[in-house]
Amino acid sequence: MPRCGALRARATAPKAPAALPVLGSRRSPLAQTRVAAVEAAPYYCPTDAGLMSEEQRVALAKEMGYNHIGKELPDGVTLNTIVQSMPKDVFELDHGKAWRAVLTSVCSMAACLYLIHVSPWYLLPFAWALAGTAFTGWFVVGHDAGHRSFHRNNLVEDIVGTLMFMPLIFPFEPWRIKHNHHHAHTNKLEEDTAWVPIEEEKMKDWDSTTAGLFKFFLGTPLKLWASVGHWAIWHFDLSKYTEKQKPRVLVSIAACALFAFTALPALAYFMGPWAPIKYWLMPWLGYHFWMSTFTVIHHTAPHIPFRPAAEWNAAKAQLSGTVHCDFPAWVEFLTHDISVHVPHHVSSKIPWYNLRKAHASLKENWGDYMCECTFNWRMLRNIFTELHVYDEKTDGYKPFDYKKEETLFAVQRAAYGVPPSTTA
Repeated sequence: MPRCGALRARATAPKAPAALPVLGSRRSPLAQTRVAAVEAAPYYCPTDAGLMSEEQRVALAKEMGYNHIGKELPDGVTLNTIVQSMPKDVFELDHGKAWRAVLTSVCSMAACLYLIHVSPWYLLPFAWALAGTAFTGWFVVGHDAGHRSFHRNNLVEDIVGTLMFMPLIFPFEPWRIKHNHHHAHTNKLEEDTAWVPIEEEKMKDWDSTTAGLFKFFLGTPLKLWASVGHWAIWHFDLSKYTEKQKPRVLVSIAACALFAFTALPALAYFMGPWAPIKYWLMPWLGYHFWMSTFTVIHHTAPHIPFRPAAEWNAAKAQLSGTVHCDFPAWVEFLTHDISVHVPHHVSSKIPWYNLRKAHASLKENWGDYMCECTFNWRMLRNIFTELHVYDEKTDGYKPFDYKKEETLFAVQRAAYGVPPSTTA
């Protein structure tokens, strides 16, 4: 699949390299050499997509399930330059819109719980899916509070964030700390805390059971629930936080414990032992489906590299290294446009209700350098079967079975219509 040597260039001759971008500094002789080498190569290397001709990028995007893969952002463009290019009003807070999001999420979740209550057993999966999507809206409200883009009063934001995260049993302050770290180090090797490729050095310490579990959960469609593992590993371990951070972290954990040990037992007591599963666990798993799906699509793609700190560029990581993905309108409504993700990474201070206007501005000014897709199976199957291990040669990905194809992945590739993996 889409690794160096795995995607052959089309038979037609490549077009001449596109003209240099208007913005940014001129390419260095070394960069010009890289462009020439990529243009002439008989194979596509996805992480060199930004240096390809337009024709090559179009072919690569079609092959991998993307609508558009942008060219490489010039080195002279800074993240601040991109931020300053957006209209000033996209950063303005509107308390009315913020509180209406709270109302929308509370009412939609209440309606979904009623739907679960009245649905016959064969309609429960649909009710659970809808409830999980509505539950994700609760997270998005707290998400804005964590980024200080919900209200002008930080105390209000802490209270709202904690309350909206409580039913998810998601500690607000630990998440806020680690999530802000993700924004500061997006796609930076060994620093990013979300969807980083696995390094071979760490795989050497795996026993057969550990290796099997990683492959089963990160190399199959179960990856779309992998945020459950991230939630458990990152947000309850006090050793991951400084002494100064711990008091606030403990308050958030206590709030989650309060919900877990009062609301859930009360649900079981008054409505029966099946009730916590029916009314909470299944919607919670639906929430984690969207949590995983949004974030893995936004930050995992064959052509988006993870760079070591010395080579990392903030503007390229946030603008070109974050994928915009269009989802069904009802999903975007219930989840408050969290899928409009590129402007959120360019500046996390933009509230959710201004993301679309910010995205339109970015697309107008920087669209040549952005990556876009529509939620589709071709893209997902590549993520499941191919994007696992950090490839030092390309700063991209290779599959778990890059040395020799394994049964777990061979069966999936055959079922999904994915060509067999090739060695580098």
